[in-house]
Amino acid sequence: MTTPGWRGCLVDYIRAQARPVDKFGHMPRLYALAARISEGISHDDDVLFAAAWMHDLGVFIGHRPEEPEALKAWNHVPYTIAQARALLPAWGFPPEKLDAVAEVIRTHQPHDNPALIEAVILRDADILEQLGAMGALRALAKIGRDSRYPTFSSVLPVLRRALISLPAELRLTSAKALAAPRIQSLATLIAAVDSEAGELLH
Repeated sequence: MTTPGWRGCLVDYIRAQARPVDKFGHMPRLYALAARISEGISHDDDVLFAAAWMHDLGVFIGHRPEEPEALKAWNHVPYTIAQARALLPAWGFPPEKLDAVAEVIRTHQPHDNPALIEAVILRDADILEQLGAMGALRALAKIGRDSRYPTFSSVLPVLRRALISLPAELRLTSAKALAAPRIQSLATLIAAVDSEAGELLH
C-alpha cells in the first residue's frame, strides 16, 4: 500500500537512501512506537511523522563522511536538519512546520533536553528502539561493519550501558510501560551471553 502525498515521497526517499539497507526498518518501527506513545497526547502528527522518518538521514552511507577520522567527528544532526528543510517543502510538506521538525530532530537523542511534545515523544520512542531484542539486533548488526565494533566483546558494553542508563531517560508514562518488557528481554540476553561465554566472548 502506497502512502499518498508528501508522506509517501518521504518514505520512498528514505527507502532509496537507507544504506546499509537494514537501517530502513528503524524508521517505520520508530514512527509506530511514537504513535503508540502519543495516544491521548495532543501533538502535531505531521511534525512527528516527518521528524521520525528524516532523523537519521545523516548516518546513512552516502550522507556521512567515509574517511574514518572525519566520520569519528561527524555530527549527523545539523546535516539532517538542513536536508529536511530542503527536501520536505519540495514534496508538499507545510513550510510553516519546518522549524518544529528541525527542533524535534535537534533534540531527539537521549542526552538532549526536548521542549516540544513531539520531540519528547520521538526521543522516548528512539530510546525504546535501543532496548529489548530490537536494540540488541541493531547493535549487533554493527559488528564488523562499524570500525568501533570489530567483535562481540566490543558491542556488549553498548548493550550494558543502554540497559543501565536509558530507562531512566524516558519521560512519558506510556513509554515507560512499553519499556518494561524490553528492559527484561535485554537483561535476559546479556545474562545469557555472560553465562554462555563469560570471559571467552570475542
